[in-house]
Order: sequence, then C-alpha cells, then structure tokens
Amino acid sequence: MIDVAQQPNTSASIRPFPPVNVPEAELVELRRRVEATRWPTRELVPDDTQGVQLAVTQALARYWASEYDWRKCEAKLNAIPQFVTEIDGQDIHFIHVRSKHEHALPLIVTHGWPGSIIEQLKIIEPLTNPTAHGASAEDAFHLVIPSIPGYGFSPEPSTLGWDPQRIARAWIVLMERLGYDKFVAQGGDWGASITQVMALQDPIRVLGIHSNMPGTVPAAILAQATAGAPPPPGLAGDELHAYEQLSDFYTKHLGYATEMANRPQTLYGLNDSPIALAAWILDHDKDSYQLIAPAFSGNPGGLTRDDVLDNITLYWLTKTGVSSGRLYWENKLGFFDVKNVNVLVGVSAFPHEIYTAPQSWSERAYPKLAYYKKHDIGGHFAAWEQPQLFSEDVRASFRSLR
Repeated sequence: MIDVAQQPNTSASIRPFPPVNVPEAELVELRRRVEATRWPTRELVPDDTQGVQLAVTQALARYWASEYDWRKCEAKLNAIPQFVTEIDGQDIHFIHVRSKHEHALPLIVTHGWPGSIIEQLKIIEPLTNPTAHGASAEDAFHLVIPSIPGYGFSPEPSTLGWDPQRIARAWIVLMERLGYDKFVAQGGDWGASITQVMALQDPIRVLGIHSNMPGTVPAAILAQATAGAPPPPGLAGDELHAYEQLSDFYTKHLGYATEMANRPQTLYGLNDSPIALAAWILDHDKDSYQLIAPAFSGNPGGLTRDDVLDNITLYWLTKTGVSSGRLYWENKLGFFDVKNVNVLVGVSAFPHEIYTAPQSWSERAYPKLAYYKKHDIGGHFAAWEQPQLFSEDVRASFRSLR
C-alpha cells in the first residue's frame, strides 16, 4: 500500500513517511473477501472455551464489510508526524512528536503483538501536551513510537536475526539519531521485553523504564505455572492470583504463541483471509477477548469496534500477519521471568493482563522500583484501553528523573 523504498535513502538519514492513502480498490477487495468468508459451524459449547465464537466473528464481519470506515483511521495517522530511517540494514517506521514544553523528557514506547502503533495513538496528546490533560508542564515527554520490524509500516526483515535484543539495539540507535543522549522507555507485550533488554544493554542512556507486563515471576514459580502444576505452598493473596492467571494462560491460551514460535510460515490464512486474521488477533488471551467481544454486540468497554478494526485492518493492508509472527520464532527470551534490570522502574499492574504482577514480586525483581500501582480496571492493551490511567502511571514513574 505504501512503498517506503521509493523514498530517498542515505545511511543515517531520517525521511518523512509518506501520507497513508490506501487505494480504494484495496478496500473494495477487503470487503469482498470478508463477505465471501466460508464460515465454520457454530462452536459446540455455550462459551469461548473452543475459541473465538462464531457470533462474535460474524458480527465483526458484518460491521467490517458494511459500516467500518478505514479513511477515519487514515486521517488520524496522517495528522501525526511519522518518519522512516534505516538501522542495521532495516527500514524502521516511527512516530515522533516533540512536546512544546522546553524540558520534556524523551520517551520511546514500544507496542507488542497483536498490536501496532494504533495501540499508542490515544496517549500521544496526554504525554506530549500534559497541561491540556490535567497534568503539569513538568510531566511532558518528547514521544517516539516505532513500529517493530515486520509490523505495520516497518517492512518485514529480509534476513534472520531480528530478535528482541537486536530490536533493542536499533531503538537505542534511533533515539541517539534523534538527538536524545539520555531517555526513558516503556513497553507492554513484546514492548516489555524489548524495553527491559534496552535497560540491560545501555543503563547509562536508558535512565528508566516502565512496564505494564513486567518480568517479575520467580524462576521456580514460573516453572510450575508453565507446567500447569498446583501452586507452590506458601502462595497467597496477589501472588496466588498471579500464579493462577499464569497457569491458566500457559495451559489453555498459549496456542497462538506456540504456533508462531515454531511454524509461523504455516499461517498462510493470515495473509489470505481477513476473517482468519481477525480471529487470530482476537484470540490473544482470554481476558482481552472477553473485553473486546462485547463491543461487537453493542457493549463497548475500553475498546470500540473501530479501535479493534483499525488495528486489524492495518495488519491486513500491510500484509504483516505472517511477518509479525516470525518474531516469536526469533525470540529466545522468556516474557515473565526476572531479567535483573538495575535502572529505575515503574510498574502498572492491570487486573486483566495475562498476569497481574504483585507488588512483592516487583520489589524483588527490580531493586530500583520507583513506582508501583495496581489498578481495578484495564487489561493487556493498557495504553489503548485505559489511556488516562496509563499516562498518569508513566508520568509518575519518571517524575524523579526530571
């Protein structure tokens, strides 16, 4: 849809990203494919234990084919400064919004799977222009939001090796190239892993990190949870709840990650069928699905139908269903284990995250834990679902670094 290669490219140059303008024929073809879906029969259970339910998916399809307007998303994207630069042989797309406030702190925010820069659009204004959102000028950030290679507008890598460590190194180069010698970083999902690795690779430049999916789980506890074993003796309260969340995820809801970590190329349907792509994205984790599904029956919560379809449509139009999955194949790191990060850390614990990190584990995992907050609402896509709470936590996490 957008040929970044046509833009002039010199080493270390930063080029404007061209306006998004999808040919109408591509949108017509998308609707045609949605309407031509060959549907399976209804699931044989009254709940979602067999997967994404037929009624939810058909409601999504009806809206996608007849009412959804991608042009509204285009307009939002085109109103934001976006750029491309080549790092380590790979074109990287990124949003870069500088605050009008003089002493703003540079911040890089990284999305995850099945997300994209769409996840972060709601936090741009609160973080770069805090005085318009109930905060002070001292809370302002210069904001950088890159697209992970193979996701959205960052082209898929043509060579092997783009794992979280390499992406983290590229992000550090990106921030240096933008003139930010010292900065802070935030991430959830893959972004959480990449952000923690950045702190390990360069604890001088990376002053602090914030995570809404932190690595805090003690090794012995994580081993038992992944095996679906009974909880270790002595766990209670938030720690027991976190163990139960992890055990449920690893034993019942990890199928998508297992497939992409082992056989991502097999998922041809993600590039061929919009509905296959949508169902695959909706089935990320139990709580996310249960928060999103009601939007398609007229009961939106943190995310609307347009929110969800903006992200899915971006995957479809950029043909990144399979390429995004290859990051799982490249990765050799754990998601929830302790990484020995030794810079300032802030943690947001949302109740519908894959696991709600207990304060006790967070304090042990991060010796320089500066901020911890447990919320009553919110899930895996925190910046997207709860942008106000998310922005407040990010401001508070890094306030001591001003």
